[in-house]
Amino acid sequence: MDLLLWRHAEAQDGHDDLARPLTEHGHRQAKRIARWLERHAPEDLRRCCSPARRARETLEAWTKDYELLPEAAPGAAPLAVLAAIGWPELERPTLIVGHQPTLGGIAALVLAGQHSTWSIRRSALWWFKRRQRHGHVETVLRVVLDAELLD
Repeated sequence: MDLLLWRHAEAQDGHDDLARPLTEHGHRQAKRIARWLERHAPEDLRRCCSPARRARETLEAWTKDYELLPEAAPGAAPLAVLAAIGWPELERPTLIVGHQPTLGGIAALVLAGQHSTWSIRRSALWWFKRRQRHGHVETVLRVVLDAELLD
């Protein structure tokens, strides 16, 4: 099963963390990843998003069809987010748009099976695939995209 993690794009500074909008640069970053997803996203993708404005604006560069995932709000525990989406027994491919350090923690748990503080750049997309191979379950890192390297 596929799990995609997309960190929100660059956001403005502000005191109300949940209300911070994207910068103009952030909108451009989000559009770059959105164009890539338009061509490559798995079919029947479940789209989940932190309730923070910057995460919603990031995802809305691609689609308005998504569900808010309160468990993915800033400061969320990686295990709580994974439990909320049902990992590793996902019903369908799932995208989470969220924040650091939560997404980096999810990446470490999913790929290495341990708690760690991996860093995911703003507006980067990481795509994991969990599969059975030769009688063993393995997780493969399929794609890492940096919005700054896309046209």
